[in-house]
This record gives sequence, C-alpha cells and structure tokens, in this order.
Amino acid sequence: MNSNKMFFLFILFFSTLISISSNSWFGCWIGLEINLLSFIPLISYSTNLFSTEASLKYFLIQSIASINFIFSILMKMILMKNFEMNNFISIMINSSLLMKMGSVPFHFWFPNISEGLSWFNNFLLMTWQKITPMILLSYYLNKNFIIIIMTLNTIIGAIGGFNQSSLRKLMTFSSINNLGWMLASILISENLWMFYLIMYSFLISIMCFFFQLLNMFYINQLFISNINYSIKMFLLINFLSLGGLPPFIGFFPKWILINFLLSMHFFIITFIFIMMSLIILFFYIRIIYSSFLFNYINLKWMKIFLKNKNLIFINFLSFLSIMGLILSTLIFL
Repeated sequence: MNSNKMFFLFILFFSTLISISSNSWFGCWIGLEINLLSFIPLISYSTNLFSTEASLKYFLIQSIASINFIFSILMKMILMKNFEMNNFISIMINSSLLMKMGSVPFHFWFPNISEGLSWFNNFLLMTWQKITPMILLSYYLNKNFIIIIMTLNTIIGAIGGFNQSSLRKLMTFSSINNLGWMLASILISENLWMFYLIMYSFLISIMCFFFQLLNMFYINQLFISNINYSIKMFLLINFLSLGGLPPFIGFFPKWILINFLLSMHFFIITFIFIMMSLIILFFYIRIIYSSFLFNYINLKWMKIFLKNKNLIFINFLSFLSIMGLILSTLIFL
C-alpha cells in the first residue's frame, strides 16, 4: 500500500507542476483534474471512519469548481471582445478557484472534510492543494473582488475557530485566516506570496507532525497529565508562532506583509488583519492555558510513545520557532 501512496503523491506533485507551467487555460484545467484524481485515493487510503465520506464530498465540490472553471474559460473565449462581460467572467474564474482552495464564501466544505482526514492529508490540503489555484488566480485577478474576499477570509477564519473542540477544525479555520493573508500577498507580488506560503507550510507542518506523533485530534486530549511538560512548552511556542506573535518566526512574513499593505495605503484592511490575528491568538492561548492548568488522569485511548530522537527533533523545531525571527533579521543587517 505504501508504494501506491508514493505513486499517488508523485502524481499529486506532478499535476501541480503541469498546471503552473501550462501556457493555456485548458492545460491548467487538466492539471487541476489530475490533482483531484490523485488526491482522492490518498484520502480513501486513511483508516478513519469518515475518510470515504470526506473523499466523496471532496470529489463533488472540486468537480463543481472545475465545471465552473472550464465554463468560465469557454465564456471568456466566446465573449473575448465583449468588454462589458470581462468583469463578470473574471469574478466567475476567481470564484471557481477560490472554491477549489476552500476560501470564503465557499469554505463550508473545508472544516467538514478535514474532520475525515489524517494529519498528513490535512497538511497537504492546507498547503500543497492551495498552490495551483493561487497561481492560476494571479493570472486573472479581479482586484476589488479579491480585496473583499481576503478581508472576509481573515474575519471568518478568526471567528469560526472560537467554539471548536476538534483540533483539525481549529487548524482548518487557522488555514482560512492565513488564506486571507496569502491573497493579500499575491496582490502585491508572487515572491512575497511564495515566501508567506513557505513560512506557513513550515509552521503548519510542525503542528501536524506533532499531533500525528501524539495521536491527538481533540482539545481535551491536551489536558492529560502524563504528557511531558517540554512537549506542552513546544505546543505553546508553536501555537504562538502560528498566530504571529512578534518574538517567533511566524510574525516575520506577517510583518513584511503589513509593511507592504501600509505602503499601499490599505489602512483599514491592515487594521482588520491585525485585530483578527489577535482573536486567533486569544483562542490559541486559551487552549494552551487549559492544557497547562488542567490535568486529567491518563485516558485509555491515549498511547504516547515518544522516542528520544523525536524529542530532539521537536526541541530543534521549537528552537527554530523562537530564534527564527532573530536569525532572519540578522541576515539583513
């Protein structure tokens, strides 16, 4: 089964390269379809009870988005010279790509599907699966539409995570919030977007690796007394880094993006972005406080086997999170 998994992973990565290196819209669409068909076996492979339901939902939603995308492109080709329709077609193409990446207002499938996936598949869905739609979006941006969408993303990503008890849903809403920041960065430049995506992928990979290692899916599993305190400290550091608190590396891309937004006179949008980051930090800190203060007895379903090499790796990653900002600013001196 592992060879199958490797095969589909290879096709998944290869399909993204097909889309982003294609010189026609039709080639981009084919890449998106190959991407969809290679991701579904990866979802179904999971031992989770909800994996079949998740794969079916994912297939239906991505199919609808693909139909919208190809229909919009055909309309664009037919109505090429009709400039009055240009604005409408650009919104349609943008909407289908936003639906593919799970952006607001097409985000309702995203938390539901993430609940049926393993942590590794969640990581793929939150990072790699956003690359193709984002790059295709940058080819045909409707600026005013994207500004509204990115603001809504940050607001709904922050508010949606409030009453969640599932860590997967929490990470999903965090991803929706970060998608708003990514859309803002792609409005400015592709290099800035790439930098933001790499930093976000690094942080989310740490969290997914950590939860996979400890077999954690719900917040109450963090309250168990037999978890090592160094692990709880690691969790605190990386949650704060993901939220974008200044001494940590997660603040670095947000800091650069805020500078750019202010230089472009997006003052109100910058204010909304910062306020929503504070809300996200609030519910991260609430989880951390609970895990430090509450100690349940060891629950039967929690089996934590941490080898020394894993602990060393975890400590190294948390060191990067703390020292990353200092090291990265030293480079520019």
